[in-house]
Amino acid sequence: MNQGQIEEQVVLLDESGQPAGTAPKRTVHHTDTPLHLAFSCYLFDQAGRLLVTRRALTKRTWPGVWTNSCCGHPGPGEAVTDAVRRRVHQELGVEVSDVRCVLPEFRYRATAADGTVENEVCPVYVARVAGPPAPAAEEVAEWRWVSWPAFAGLAREAPWVISPWAAEQAAQLDSLDLTGSETSPRGPGRG
Repeated sequence: MNQGQIEEQVVLLDESGQPAGTAPKRTVHHTDTPLHLAFSCYLFDQAGRLLVTRRALTKRTWPGVWTNSCCGHPGPGEAVTDAVRRRVHQELGVEVSDVRCVLPEFRYRATAADGTVENEVCPVYVARVAGPPAPAAEEVAEWRWVSWPAFAGLAREAPWVISPWAAEQAAQLDSLDLTGSETSPRGPGRG
């Protein structure tokens, strides 16, 4: 951490999902990760394609794994939609519009091969993005635009090739009727 830079904090939660304190992000993910607040975001372009990313090899959790567009942790007192906008810009170098929550109560726990645990209340957002990403190398190794049916099919048929949270989320998102919105996992105009 650079001198003068504020250390990123995450919001710890009790078992009912209520705030129970904070901790430095760098200390939270290990073999006994406490329950904490996070978010996942799925970004769609004007053609209805989904942006998928492969996590940088230096990431603490699930390095090198393909996943949804962006994940992050809201800071203490930060609105989750503000955190979504902040992290998408930091990780992918783009601005988002039409940000909306589609799975407000998503929660999961997963253990990586090295024993590191993710244990999060993780509301899921969709948003629209214009233009190609310019990802930060320390966050994203690769990225691709894919169709939602291809991603949802992969999550169903081979969930082990993507992050565990994305596999679980895709199954739930694929069953949602998100018609009436210009940004939908099924793509614009598809219901």
